[in-house]
Amino acid sequence: MAVLKIKDGTEIYYKDWGTGQPIVFHHGWPLSSDDWDAQLMFFLHNGYRVIAHDRRGHGRSTQTAGGHEMDTYASDVAQLVEALDLKDAIHIGHSTGGGEVVRYLTNYGTKRVSKAVLISSVTPTMAKSASNPDGVPMEVFDEIRANTAKHRQQYFQDFTLAFYGYNRDGADVKQGVMDNWWRQGMMGGINAQYDCVKAFSETDFTEEMKNLEIPVLVLHGEDDQIVPIDVTGKRAAQLVKNGTLITYPGFPHGMPTTEAETINKDILAFIQEN
Repeated sequence: MAVLKIKDGTEIYYKDWGTGQPIVFHHGWPLSSDDWDAQLMFFLHNGYRVIAHDRRGHGRSTQTAGGHEMDTYASDVAQLVEALDLKDAIHIGHSTGGGEVVRYLTNYGTKRVSKAVLISSVTPTMAKSASNPDGVPMEVFDEIRANTAKHRQQYFQDFTLAFYGYNRDGADVKQGVMDNWWRQGMMGGINAQYDCVKAFSETDFTEEMKNLEIPVLVLHGEDDQIVPIDVTGKRAAQLVKNGTLITYPGFPHGMPTTEAETINKDILAFIQEN
């Protein structure tokens, strides 16, 4: 098992497979690097080096008491990138992982990065506020916090329905996919998952996204019930200096799993563009 012990003693679990141009994957809440299975296999077999880590407090990484905010997440990524000496990398973030990608690029620059992909990402910001009047009401995130703290065993099973669009009429429900989401969630530390709700909902990346000059691909499902496209994806693509937006009618928040064939094809085309 590959583990990097970073400066504060936290052990970050990661996968590092293959050779070629590196692609770094950043997972969403409350999951782990296992959520990228479909992408890791696809890009590995297309000749890329694929790297995916478990965020601190999640999966197999150390269940730390603190550090569950974007600056620390980005620092952990930067230390992993430097330890592996990754260059000309593509960073791909799903949901919370999209915010992690943006904060990493903001705090540590793009000298080791060529492109970025934001999938169903929480960027630029989610929570409703004076500066974000169309955002998601804070009561929604308070409910997520409360259920995570008190009922996460059942709540994490229930959460998969909207996550994958399995609550829609005619949905092709896959019990194994739901079970795998629950498995990953229950591997993580409850306090890390609780604190991460604030990180993914209230962090405002608006100003830092305006400074991103590398090519950024934004992918978002039009039926995302977790991270609404109008608040996030559509705005994100407009904020960055070199953004491309692809939206998908009917696709859910968890589309990297349920719609992997389509998503992977579009990411590959973006990576291979000159």
